[in-house]
Amino acid sequence: MGENGGGFEDPPAEVLAAAAGAFGLLASSVRLHLMWALSQGESDVTHLADRVGGALPAVSQHLAKLKLAGLVRSRREGRRQVYYIDDPDVVTLVRVMVGQLTARSHHGAAPIRLLHRTSG
Repeated sequence: MGENGGGFEDPPAEVLAAAAGAFGLLASSVRLHLMWALSQGESDVTHLADRVGGALPAVSQHLAKLKLAGLVRSRREGRRQVYYIDDPDVVTLVRVMVGQLTARSHHGAAPIRLLHRTSG
């Protein structure tokens, strides 16, 4: 593991691959919207589908992918499946990134550029 100029060791390849996978999941605007909603508090799939404007089966599939990656968790409450983020660092990451881009768009700062269009 080599040190870079900042004095920090580079992470192992496995860690970088896992991080890239997580960021890849968040490259979908629908999944990022779900993460944003869940960073505000737990919710069931019906409410999340209404909030992000998606069909229930599609939102369920997105949540399943996020859950499989360990970004969200769920618990059963009666007949409802309630989703939540239990990692405060993930909540912080989503809030900071989306919050900064929102602030930029509202303050006329450097425009947000799309490198390429991704579908959710």
